[in-house]
Amino acid sequence: MKKKIVIIGGGFGGLNAAKELKGLDVEITLIDKTNHHLFQPLLYQVATAALSPGDIAFPIRAILKKQNNVKVILGEVTNIERESKKVFLQDDYYEYDYLIIAIGSRHSYFGNSEWEKNAPGLKTISDALRIRERILLSFEKAERYAERQSVDKYLTFVIVGGGPTGVELAGAIAEISKKTMLKNFRKIDPAKTRILLVEAADRILSTYDKDLSVKAKAHLEELGVSVLTNKMVKQINQESVLVDDDLIETSNIIWAAGNEVSKILKNLDTEFDKTGRVVVNKFCSLKEDDTIFVIGDAANYNYKNGSLPGIAPVALQQGKYVGKLIEQIIKGEKKLKPFNYFDKGSMATIGRAKAILQVGKFKLSGFLAWLAWSLVHIFFLITFRNKYKVMSEWIWYYISLRNGIRLITNRTKI
Repeated sequence: MKKKIVIIGGGFGGLNAAKELKGLDVEITLIDKTNHHLFQPLLYQVATAALSPGDIAFPIRAILKKQNNVKVILGEVTNIERESKKVFLQDDYYEYDYLIIAIGSRHSYFGNSEWEKNAPGLKTISDALRIRERILLSFEKAERYAERQSVDKYLTFVIVGGGPTGVELAGAIAEISKKTMLKNFRKIDPAKTRILLVEAADRILSTYDKDLSVKAKAHLEELGVSVLTNKMVKQINQESVLVDDDLIETSNIIWAAGNEVSKILKNLDTEFDKTGRVVVNKFCSLKEDDTIFVIGDAANYNYKNGSLPGIAPVALQQGKYVGKLIEQIIKGEKKLKPFNYFDKGSMATIGRAKAILQVGKFKLSGFLAWLAWSLVHIFFLITFRNKYKVMSEWIWYYISLRNGIRLITNRTKI
């Protein structure tokens, strides 16, 4: 009888695990709550109208269409039963011999979940489109009311969180408001837009060396972004955000301050870290169950006296590793090597032609770092069509400072 492998999640981890099992005589079921694989590192460019959703997303079925041992199920997992080896959806279930959990993470509001409706995070295409609509509608409202009232609140943007997502969003919003859309309005001056980046720690991009954080801050300030460090957000509502004792009037608040994993992991009844991630062993499996693998953002894998970060390269490498490991186990191989992460470095972009890059002790900033960032992100896109289109969009934007995806499609009253 064929072994049954269930993969939860069609991101980098789940997709690469499935691909690694190509040609093996098994039954693979890949379950995802969306029908597409999303290249999350470029999601902020959809949110800021630089790219369209189709540039960074591709149907999972199309990616795996030539792999006959895989079936793709659109659905959301509601329960996992270790004893019966079953994965449950709302009205269905799937049995497994091996289970790969690659569900990623979502934004965390640190116990203030009511803030989400007024301060959306950025994890999905829907999140990005929602943020894009809010940004564009704000400029439309400012243009409409400029002659009758103060429009400062419409031209104020607050990004909470100074990690890569927050930094990239702040830089991109600064560019579209102060450069790209400068000549598109008659009554308002988008160059007067206020962009505030709020970070609770003493510096932004704290996972990078301090000198790169300082350079990133300087790049943002050149774009007109106010970087507020050692500041805590205490309250968020529809029209304002309270930062320490400073009340900032704005309806444009974007959350990029933290992540949390799905509560579905609690059903595994295993060891978790303080953030809710599953603590896995050197083979990326549960310590007490070697048929269940947890990879990517949902896993705490001990690495050099710390844990691996929740970034795409980690999920991609773990996905390939677990797929190969399961193949070795099924074939009866005894000598199994533990997972070994190859650190290719970290990078973050700060607007047009500026970025920072760190690989071990090697560091780079400015245009060359941005060029490296661009090439790496192009390389990781799924299809040739996507790579060619995104590259052409970037070249056009770099030369003309014009991005053309400024469409408001979910019409709301203003």
